[in-house]
Amino acid sequence: MTPYDVVIAVFDDHHNADAAVRKLIDGGFDMKNFSVIGKGYHTEEKIVGLYTVGDRMKMWGKYGAFWGGLWGLLMGGVFLTIPVLGPVVVLGHLAVMIVSAVEGAVVVGALSALGATLVHMGLPKDSVIHYEAAIKADGFIVMGHGTPDEMARAKAVLALHQPTRLDSHEGLTPAEPSTHETA
Repeated sequence: MTPYDVVIAVFDDHHNADAAVRKLIDGGFDMKNFSVIGKGYHTEEKIVGLYTVGDRMKMWGKYGAFWGGLWGLLMGGVFLTIPVLGPVVVLGHLAVMIVSAVEGAVVVGALSALGATLVHMGLPKDSVIHYEAAIKADGFIVMGHGTPDEMARAKAVLALHQPTRLDSHEGLTPAEPSTHETA
């Protein structure tokens, strides 16, 4: 497989994450190469509904409009409940990879299905631990993969929206299935 670069921005709130995604769209980026990851809601109540119909998502809770708006912009989505992290929504390319990882029972060490998928993509495990911690703390991640030039452009756009962390991972290739650790 051809190596690719990944850029990951961590945001403290959904407003900056949403603004960053919309600026990427305005910049002409192929949104099939981008994903948004975060908790689906933050509320005192324990009851949350998730309904999917075609390419639409409606969710009860504080971030319903945020996730609903992004659902139609990005390719695919998945709603997971991950031990320790809680309910997490993943939209875009990464959602498809997570479903594949879960179906294949891919687990890497003590990481969640999300973490295992990121490691499988070639991201360093120590970085993945930081990303999972950000999500656990109600943060949002905007992630893109592509050519070095495209990801350099994406990083510049993401930087405009004040992420708390902005990382580039160059020359990644997915891990071979035989190299996965099991829990």
